[in-house]
Amino acid sequence: MSPQRFEMLVGLYGDHAMAAILSEEELIGSWLRVEAALATAQGEAGVIDQDTAAAIVRASVPENIDPGRLWLETRNVGYPILPLVRQLDEALPEEHRGRVHYGATTQDIMDSGLALQLEAAGGRLAELLTGFGEAVAALATVHADTVIAGRTHALQAVPTTFGAKMAGYLGELARNRARLATARDALATVSLFGAGGTSAAYGEQAVKVRRRVAELLELRTTDVPWHVARDRVAEFGSVCALLTATCARFAREIVDLSRTEIAEVSEAGGHLRGASSTMPQKANPIESEAVIGMAATAGALSSALYRIMEAGHERAAGEWQAEWQVLPQLADLAAGALATARSVAEGLQVFPEAMRRNLDADSGLVMAEAYMIGLAGRLGREHAHDLVYEAARRCRATGEGLRAVLRDMLPPEAADAVGELTPEHYVGNPRTTVDAALSEWRAQG
Repeated sequence: MSPQRFEMLVGLYGDHAMAAILSEEELIGSWLRVEAALATAQGEAGVIDQDTAAAIVRASVPENIDPGRLWLETRNVGYPILPLVRQLDEALPEEHRGRVHYGATTQDIMDSGLALQLEAAGGRLAELLTGFGEAVAALATVHADTVIAGRTHALQAVPTTFGAKMAGYLGELARNRARLATARDALATVSLFGAGGTSAAYGEQAVKVRRRVAELLELRTTDVPWHVARDRVAEFGSVCALLTATCARFAREIVDLSRTEIAEVSEAGGHLRGASSTMPQKANPIESEAVIGMAATAGALSSALYRIMEAGHERAAGEWQAEWQVLPQLADLAAGALATARSVAEGLQVFPEAMRRNLDADSGLVMAEAYMIGLAGRLGREHAHDLVYEAARRCRATGEGLRAVLRDMLPPEAADAVGELTPEHYVGNPRTTVDAALSEWRAQG
């Protein structure tokens, strides 16, 4: 094979366990497992001689496959299973040759192998998702009462707590965990339907053989061919993209809250961590940036999943090949994003003093809704809204505090009712939010 390009983003921030699952060795190994299971099932069903089946199982080991030759011949054939089968057949004693891959088609082996690989990949993603979720759950728990400015349209809106903010991410991760479990379970399905999906070459024992192969491989069985029905594949890839998008939303939050003018959180510190080659003061949020980069790439790649589903008739003509490129990358990017987001969450430095200080910025207008609601009972909501709106304009023009301006604008009998409101008393029910998110997360575990 030609030299492989170095993919710097996943090379630096990817997950080693996922890389192993998606490796060349595991890819070829998955095909060998399927061929061995097929031979075993056919031997048990009497389709081929049991001694031959046993010989095929013994031959279906990596030591009998020359990867260099396999890929060279695949480049000529277009698909790897014919060259793989030829090498397996050569490894058999003469009396057992000619029965490898009996009745099967290339996509039977590759799709069943894909099911094995992506089931394992889904398991690894579930582990990484749990790790990230637990780190977010810890932040939500510790900071349930840590008051921070809630922001809408990037501007201060109303007070909330950092824990309640983290609870929103935890709820999203719980939903993603359920999505991943569904997609992983659906894709872990055997494919043994022969050339055109009719199972004709497998003979009368087709259903029995298929179900036994599924049992041996610990996959689900089905009697409906899915050579061109790629919805399971698209669903799994879409979940990978969703996982990276959730990670990116979290990472973007960290980047924004780390801004010099806000400085409410920071990634973990360390000598030269996030350093600039020319600006000595910099400590850039490098892991969050990597997560955002992985998610941007995964989002772009995910558009190919819907083209894959366009495959026509009983066999794709190019759409299937797109999977070979897109699916491993999506799983790789999702794993890297989850692992790196967990690192951000576990090392996150939170600065409650800065959060509290920022609540007093902009003349304390973060409390505008609180004052409006307080006045609404006496003045009516619309009148109270317009009054506080005008007060806010005056605050921004003069730098005066909101309470003082309101007391000045109101008649004496109403002004006396305007008490001092603090952000700590206008955060709703953050512990209810946190407890609900924790409960949903634990229920998905």
